[in-house]
Amino acid sequence: MLFNSFVFVELFLVTFGLYYIPKLSRYQVVLLIVSSLVFYAYDSPALLLLLLFSACLNTVVSYAVARGSIYRKIIATAGVAINLLTLIFFKYSPLFAHSFFNSNDPIGHFLVTIPLPIGISFFTFEGISLLVDVYKEKSFKNTDVIPASFAAHARNTLFFISFFPHLIAGPILKAHDFLPQIGSKTIRDINWERCFKNLLTGYFLKMVVADNLKDFTYWISFPYFQSMSTITLVVMLFGYSCQIFADFAGYSLIAIGLAGLFGYRFNDNFNFPYIATSFKEFWKRWHISLSSFLMEYLYFPLGGNRKGKVRTYVNLMVTMVLGGLWHGAAISYAVWGGFHGLALASERFLTDRVKSRPSRLLAFLKGLMVFCFVTLAWLLFKLPRFSDVIQYMVSLKRNFFIGDRYDLIAYILLYSSPVVLYHLLYLVKERTSFYRVWKLDYMLYALMFFLILTNSGSTGSFIYFQF
Repeated sequence: MLFNSFVFVELFLVTFGLYYIPKLSRYQVVLLIVSSLVFYAYDSPALLLLLLFSACLNTVVSYAVARGSIYRKIIATAGVAINLLTLIFFKYSPLFAHSFFNSNDPIGHFLVTIPLPIGISFFTFEGISLLVDVYKEKSFKNTDVIPASFAAHARNTLFFISFFPHLIAGPILKAHDFLPQIGSKTIRDINWERCFKNLLTGYFLKMVVADNLKDFTYWISFPYFQSMSTITLVVMLFGYSCQIFADFAGYSLIAIGLAGLFGYRFNDNFNFPYIATSFKEFWKRWHISLSSFLMEYLYFPLGGNRKGKVRTYVNLMVTMVLGGLWHGAAISYAVWGGFHGLALASERFLTDRVKSRPSRLLAFLKGLMVFCFVTLAWLLFKLPRFSDVIQYMVSLKRNFFIGDRYDLIAYILLYSSPVVLYHLLYLVKERTSFYRVWKLDYMLYALMFFLILTNSGSTGSFIYFQF
């Protein structure tokens, strides 16, 4: 079910209308669970069983760990392992099939036909977060957030994993952030302005920017790009970079706004990533819930930067390659993660040796370099087949004298401009008072609302649904 579909609007309105009826306040969590299960099962009812399996597994394991079982470490480890094995089975079976079996092999054929449950990467990580947080008990006391009643804990766990705003494409929630929030809510708890701004900006980025750009970046696909000029290919890459930001940041803002309407607060998932002047800063601004999850639950347990410089670089590479594979079962995603890991390691190596503070010009050039690198790397997302990526790079070099597609270039630049302005306005707001004095907020939100009504693109699923 898409956030930008009429059936979702109907589900949301019914849920919201019932949610704040005073006599039903004790059933608020149950109501949200039911709505979330309907939301998830709408397109693929059979895959609901996997979501329920995940919730049951993590309920039983976390409850046993929280109750102080003498085997709590073994139980927690087994729970994390089962979560990962489930994810590997459903998500990476095709990769194993192509790597170790031929197309006529019965096992290979079976592995290829295994369905990929939507959102499995997100709710699996959230289940792991619950088990690790309950085992370590670092961010909260189990007695404060894990009910003594198993039934109550099962309800809270199912709610944590299935809450529909984040269920399909994040943000990835951490147990220590969400569980303490569970409780009765009133309509007075809603921060209407924050919710309104997040929802309007999110729907604008998705429906006006991303959904329009997708019709023009489509030509990046093989074999169409082979007949495009170098300039057109560069502009299409720029457009896809803007599209993937608008699509995913838009989804995250919608999710944050929807959660806020029910009294729950999600952390920001994007913080104007394309103004980053370093790769480290980029990953503090892009898909923050994933980067912070990998940092907290993988990089630090591997040793982080506490075991020497060589180990630090290895840990960075391992974390980023696995982060790349989290996005999909293709070698290109691992290469994408490896590129970013190499960039982070190289940057760390140089930073350790150059301590001077860069000038504004140098900072701008570094920011431009980071953006170009990130944009080029997105090609691995658009073209998961690595051979197609190589062909695209060959076309960039070879097609310099082919005639440009000015119509395509113009449309891409037009629909990419809101992403550029989005980042520029952030810089203006941070550094001057002009934006606040003239109260441009109101005019911009009115313009976005008007464009949503008049210039939305054809409805398309969110890019991160495939992850």
